[in-house]
Amino acid sequence: MKTLSIDVRRAEPHDARAISEAHRLAWQHTYAGIIPHRALTQMIERRGEGWWRKATRGPATLLVLDVAGTVAGYATLGLNRARALPQEGEIYELYLRPEYQGIGLGRMLFGEARRLLKSLGCNGLVVWCLEDNENASRFYRGHGGLDFCEGMENFDHKQLKKIGFIWN
Repeated sequence: MKTLSIDVRRAEPHDARAISEAHRLAWQHTYAGIIPHRALTQMIERRGEGWWRKATRGPATLLVLDVAGTVAGYATLGLNRARALPQEGEIYELYLRPEYQGIGLGRMLFGEARRLLKSLGCNGLVVWCLEDNENASRFYRGHGGLDFCEGMENFDHKQLKKIGFIWN
């Protein structure tokens, strides 16, 4: 019997290509039909392997979900960027490759990101997601997030509402 290793760890520069691929697949799957095609394509293309290599050394923490040596997903986190909110931590992104969704791995990655923020002394947490991203909204509500605030994002002249979920 083989044992499958599943680990959440800090991303390393050598993970950049795999993170870039996970990002592309997750964003295409998640945002097709929500974000206009041209804007979505440009956003994905801006985040190639080089961008992710720099991100592994950047100010935000970048975690990867490693399933038997495959980067199945990633999360970026750090200090809350919305200074009007009292929560100190923020998960900027949390995405899984489509074939790894719906089996509890997102819960694992989210839990590790929350634990890391707490260990860094962050009190409270905020996560933003597009209102039309029903899977993400359901995920965050299901994990105790309170739908607390909203804002707008502009994608190629299309305004989309975003929701801020908080945990105190």
